[in-house]
Amino acid sequence: MLDFSVTLAITIFNIAFLTFVLKKILFKPVSRFMAERAKRVRDSIEDARIDRAKAQELLEHYQEKLKDAHIEAEKIIKDARENAKTQAGRIVADGKIAAEALAAEARVQIDLEWQKAVARFGMEAVALVMAASSRLSQREFSGSDSRIYADMLLSELAVHPGLQKGKE
Repeated sequence: MLDFSVTLAITIFNIAFLTFVLKKILFKPVSRFMAERAKRVRDSIEDARIDRAKAQELLEHYQEKLKDAHIEAEKIIKDARENAKTQAGRIVADGKIAAEALAAEARVQIDLEWQKAVARFGMEAVALVMAASSRLSQREFSGSDSRIYADMLLSELAVHPGLQKGKE
């Protein structure tokens, strides 16, 4: 039995020695490696969480800027429409003013033509009346007579309702 106890003691000593050697040589470096690896994994997870938070913050920031850009674009479009309406109103008003000016100018031109036509008619009427009068009286009027009769005829024509402007 002694053999068994010496072998048992040597085996226990060998196991204890191997455990000590493996612990010093293998287990400590492996444990240290595993601890470092676990720390790196935790750090990577923490960095990923921080990066994700930053990415989320940037996403929210860019979404806000995009919303602001949409609002600004809508404002620019609204301002452009209002500006176009204002300019269209100005153009229409300028057109009305120009049309009114042309109409006033046309009225003045019509008045001038009317006055010329009335004057021509008066002169022709005087000539016809004088010709008819001289035929009736069979004599030639003198220059002063002609002038007196012509002035009388023109004054009568001026008050005659059928020859006044706008009452035709």
